[in-house]
Amino acid sequence: MTATHCPYCALQCGITLEPADSGTTLSGRDFETNGGALCRKGFSAAKLLEHPQRLDTPMLRQADGSFAPASWDDALDLVAEKARSIRAESGADAVAMFGSGSLTNEKAYQLGKFARLALGTSRIDYNGRFCMSSAAAGSNRAFGLDRGLPFPLADLDTASMILMLGSNVADTMPPFVRHLETVRKRGGLIVVDPRRSATAKLSAEGAGWHLQPTPSTDLQLLLGLAHVVLAESLADTGYLKARTTGLEALRSSVAAWWPERTAKVTGVPAEAIRRTARALAAAARAAKNGGHPVYILTGRGIEQHANGTDTVTAAINLALLLGLPGTLAGGYGTITGQGNGQGGREHGQKCDQLPGYRKIADPAHRAHVAKAWGVDPGIIPGPGIPAVELLNALGTEGGPRMLMVHGANPVISAPDATRIFSALRRLDFLVVCDFFLSETAAEADLVLPVLQWAEEEGTMTNLEGRILRRRAAVAAPGQAKSELWILSQLADRLDAPGTFSSDAAEVFEELKRASAGGIADYSGVNWQDVDQGAAIYWPCPEGSAISTEPGTRNGTPRLFLENFAHPDGKAKIVAVHAPATLPAQQISLVTGRLLEHYQSGAQTRRVDELAAAAPEAALEIHPSTALAHQISDGQRVEVSNQRGTTIARANLSSDMRLDTVFLPFHFPGTGTANLLTDPRVDPVSSMPEFKHAQVSLNPIKGEN
Repeated sequence: MTATHCPYCALQCGITLEPADSGTTLSGRDFETNGGALCRKGFSAAKLLEHPQRLDTPMLRQADGSFAPASWDDALDLVAEKARSIRAESGADAVAMFGSGSLTNEKAYQLGKFARLALGTSRIDYNGRFCMSSAAAGSNRAFGLDRGLPFPLADLDTASMILMLGSNVADTMPPFVRHLETVRKRGGLIVVDPRRSATAKLSAEGAGWHLQPTPSTDLQLLLGLAHVVLAESLADTGYLKARTTGLEALRSSVAAWWPERTAKVTGVPAEAIRRTARALAAAARAAKNGGHPVYILTGRGIEQHANGTDTVTAAINLALLLGLPGTLAGGYGTITGQGNGQGGREHGQKCDQLPGYRKIADPAHRAHVAKAWGVDPGIIPGPGIPAVELLNALGTEGGPRMLMVHGANPVISAPDATRIFSALRRLDFLVVCDFFLSETAAEADLVLPVLQWAEEEGTMTNLEGRILRRRAAVAAPGQAKSELWILSQLADRLDAPGTFSSDAAEVFEELKRASAGGIADYSGVNWQDVDQGAAIYWPCPEGSAISTEPGTRNGTPRLFLENFAHPDGKAKIVAVHAPATLPAQQISLVTGRLLEHYQSGAQTRRVDELAAAAPEAALEIHPSTALAHQISDGQRVEVSNQRGTTIARANLSSDMRLDTVFLPFHFPGTGTANLLTDPRVDPVSSMPEFKHAQVSLNPIKGEN
């Protein structure tokens, strides 16, 4: 039996694997985030390990468009030859890499190092740009540091009130709900979502409440809540004076957002806005006087917008007004989505970062990492370009001609998917590392089979900044190899400076040295301690005392208790602004996840019971909206805009607003929701506008 963690979301639920002749069995393990519980995705994860569609040998595209097996030597020689020739003709930035928030810390680290040293390219980014970038940008500018939850998840267990904006944890990470049981019983769960989601229904069941704003007006709603807190003198003035800067600018920015005006823009009644602000303030005051803590949590629903960073900032500002961050009275946090969404953004996959959350443009940061790598800092390229810009540049004049994709499926997951599909086909050479023939892998010139989660060693960092061990429990099939091995082999062929180990523990030791002294400092983390189950949260600098005793929290489980990470030790209140009028509304499309599926669906659509439960894209639409468009329940509908058309089967639901429809983003082909999404990006984080697109609806005639 092997104790490890679920391969899916950032809860990283504890599981136990036991190989058997009849197939590997999986059960929940008593770990803090899940307490032994698992969602249906987690319970069925072992079925992917012996799946008949599993890739187990390199596959090279032939002249007729088919794939044929290739040897590893031939495949890796070809990758190195293509990289060399393209660099010689067009420069190092003509070769690009695209990573993932699902990779282990070691693979994310090695990927960034390989791009900069073996390829010499600045053209690297990852799919976390589609997930956590706005939350990271907002937290960095407010606090000077980004960790999804700056406190242990278990702290939510005793909360008196939680304001949850844009997250449907009841469907996306069901074991999370156990941490909401107490706050639900206390009537303190407030959910903000344009859908009456499963999580919103939980709030109502527990005597909490649901705010259902017009899509893309979360920023205005947060400004309205802050207005009430300030106008009614509900803010914690002592905390604000001692621990923040920027209050006066915030006063000016929210002055115009009185509840009645906010209501006209958001559709949330003025009295509900007042009630929410007053309840939060009262609960925060009680928490400061020995009561139970209060939290504001955000998720992708309010972050995946072209103003996502400002919206996150507005949520943080509200938490600061209430005096919560950096105290035991509560705080602000963002709910990380991908399995290693936290660790994946700390170790150098992002185009502007080096390991330890260091800035690639900072000379001192470059010098430190170069020393750890054993190279001259002058050979490390400067900042690259973020994901949407990178993908759109593929195959264009002056853009990358070769791309290596690791753990991502941008044909399904990137915005304006038609454009991404065309971009991939413009490339001279596309290499995809995956364990299934995903929709992106199907477009590749070369597919390299890699290990799944239960076949590899490494570490992950979950949504609360806790470092966890991923353990190999079963043998890899056929010729599948670790990406660490692939990158080390390619580095040898490319005569890369520095060393590239294929051993995860060795790579982790180098990662520690590279991160030492950085914001995300892992230098005091011992592989053996993590292996024994020690609860270790970064930052954990060298010399930290580590205990493996149950219940002991090592490193920094709770951030900011003494100071924020800015030089003056204070949090920055950043005034943000929003338009008071919105464009004329048609039908707004919002996208998201289903209980049965995960991300692009490349894994979960291959599990029979999950595919049977949700076999195709379903369009959630209010019955009155459906009637106005002559759409019947179960009828197929064309959902279209200037970017494309998606076909989905109508699912009539009074949980939707009249002006809003919902599509899941897990499905391929004509069911791809991202054929419709807007590629506009946030100016700070480069997050695409995933959560709001104007669409038209047309029933497909002859179908009921």
